[in-house]
Amino acid sequence: MTINEIKELIEAAINTTHVSVKGDGGMFDTIVVSEQFAGLSPVKKQQMVYATVNSQITSGEIHALSIKAYTPQEWATASKLLIS
Repeated sequence: MTINEIKELIEAAINTTHVSVKGDGGMFDTIVVSEQFAGLSPVKKQQMVYATVNSQITSGEIHALSIKAYTPQEWATASKLLIS
């Protein structure tokens, strides 16, 4: 599973304004920014992202996935504070 493949899966399922994926060897870190996250708890945001790659996690293509999910407003603040 490549970084671009993971990014494409997320972007195909969630209307994003920003997606960043880093990692290799089945362990990846993501930052996902979407207006669709508005009003959702952090757990619900992560569940939305996990759902986009669930079959790859189940198959073992992805062994670990760290998710940081933000609304555009949250990301504007977090990126200024260099929180990723």
